[in-house]
Amino acid sequence: MKEISTIGLDIAKKVFEVHGVDEEGAVVVRRSLRRGQVVGWFAKLAPCLIGVEACATAHYWARELGKLGHSVKLIPPSYAKAYVRRNKNDAADAAAICEAVSRPSMRFVAIKSEEQQAAAGIHRVRELLMKQRTMTMNTLRSLMAEFGIVVMEGARHIAELEAILADPKDKRVPEPLHTGLLKLAETLGSLNSRIEAIDKTIVAAGRGNATFRHLITIPGYGPILSSAMAAMVIDPKTFKNGRHFAASLGLVPRQEGTGGKVKLGPISKRGNGYLRRLLVNGAMAILATKRAKQDPWLARLLATKKRKLVAVALANKMARIGWALMTRQEDFCALPAAA
Repeated sequence: MKEISTIGLDIAKKVFEVHGVDEEGAVVVRRSLRRGQVVGWFAKLAPCLIGVEACATAHYWARELGKLGHSVKLIPPSYAKAYVRRNKNDAADAAAICEAVSRPSMRFVAIKSEEQQAAAGIHRVRELLMKQRTMTMNTLRSLMAEFGIVVMEGARHIAELEAILADPKDKRVPEPLHTGLLKLAETLGSLNSRIEAIDKTIVAAGRGNATFRHLITIPGYGPILSSAMAAMVIDPKTFKNGRHFAASLGLVPRQEGTGGKVKLGPISKRGNGYLRRLLVNGAMAILATKRAKQDPWLARLLATKKRKLVAVALANKMARIGWALMTRQEDFCALPAAA
């Protein structure tokens, strides 16, 4: 058997597909591996290039195969999809990954270490708890509205509904729903305490990170955004400039066109939606302060554009500033105001 130079590995929960070629591109091996066979099989191979889709468990397998001396590269699934020739199955995916990883213009995902993956993972925990809290509040609002109990929008007004439920004299919500809503209110309180504990953990972990300390000096960057950016952007130097970084987060208009005519639509919303949402939230926080009126650029935009559109434009600018500070490893320094 000729020596394998490049392998496309399609990972899964139980059965993995391997597609290997030699230096001339001829197929050398096609086979399936059970999960427990993967490390042992690759340990017998001479060091080679392995391509893996950047999906669930990809970083773990990249670290494990890298320990065996192989060069592992993670490919965004959308980039590998273009190389699937006909039918969509695991073997075809492995062949497509093998083809894609050898392309000189292919873009790759940086491999996270265990510490970096843990730092990014805790933000996923926080995101799930936030979704559960929102679902709980919406359920509480909707069920009490069925009995004519309506409060103003906003999370801070949920306390009014909880006070009504806690009042033994208020009989507007009959049993057995009243008891069920009390349990829902208890769940909401538990979620709030858990989110608060997660936030404290994120802040405490971020203080030991130099990138976190640089990012938090940027206006609009709080501890959560700074921690998420430091944890999820492994190597900012893989982006040519800040504009490319902002585009990777989906903060630029989507382009559609042909025949030399290009039409700009709404933002593309590609890339990491969690970071994009935090950036827009930080931008909205800036627009609610005096800084928005004092900044000529923001004041000019607010005079002619909608508030949320301006927030997205500001989020794009914040992303570019964040990229610059991550690559230079320095604190934010505002430019002096023009005379």
